[in-house]
Amino acid sequence: MDLSLKIDTVENIYTEQFNRIYFKTQKPVVIKGLSRNTEAAKKWSLTYFKETLGDVIVDVYDNGNTESAKSAFTVPDLKMKFSEYLDILAKNEHTNLRIFLFDLFKYDARLKKDFPCPSLFKGMLDNIGHMFFGGKNTTVRIHYDIDMSNVLHTHFGGRKRVVLIAPEYSTFLYCLPLNTYSLIDPDKPDYKRYPALKYVKGYDFILEPGDSLFMPSGYWHYMTYLESSFSVSYRRIGPSVQAPLQGLMNLGLYMPADKLLNKVMDDKWLSMKEQIAEKRINKYF
Repeated sequence: MDLSLKIDTVENIYTEQFNRIYFKTQKPVVIKGLSRNTEAAKKWSLTYFKETLGDVIVDVYDNGNTESAKSAFTVPDLKMKFSEYLDILAKNEHTNLRIFLFDLFKYDARLKKDFPCPSLFKGMLDNIGHMFFGGKNTTVRIHYDIDMSNVLHTHFGGRKRVVLIAPEYSTFLYCLPLNTYSLIDPDKPDYKRYPALKYVKGYDFILEPGDSLFMPSGYWHYMTYLESSFSVSYRRIGPSVQAPLQGLMNLGLYMPADKLLNKVMDDKWLSMKEQIAEKRINKYF
């Protein structure tokens, strides 16, 4: 894998510029300091969330659960008080536990006022914000978002490493059928088993606190929390109808079909998916 592509990094970009250069062309970009003058930048921390929302019961996912490799459909591995999870993160040590797609705003409307959807990303979905939490060296498997939305991902706290790859490489990444993820390891690519990875090109960069990443629809991403930290994502429907329609297909047809096949066939279905993904591309090698 060649991850030496340089992602554009800008600051103080106007909405018209963003739409013309990046959104309409579906080109990723890192925007520096987009949250700099917000209340979130001043107040948000692990301690702040513990003091204000510590008693909230949260869904927590365990990267160590091998069952989650079977499907894009995942269920929480455990529930705990938010304060207990934040105590784990505060140690800034490796943990397999993470929280994603957490609608923290519904528990405290003030949080949304602290960091509303940035004006350059306003759209039909700008009232929906999700938060993501992870500890030091916690990884997020390589995937693209199942709903095919465009995403503005703003990071707070420590640093986060991002590997970003364009959708044109989906087959080369051995995307599993009926799914939006792959079993490859971007940190340790196995070229013997997955020879097409040699032809994949992408970006590898660090998000600093306050950075916002624009991920166009269908972009693959693999993330590593370099320190305990958290992020907020807002979504926006893309400039064409193709991506939203694909997202509806993914959610309404492919994911339920995959869930059913997992239930009926169990590990045999995962094995079949891997074989199909490999055959799709390996016939060219």
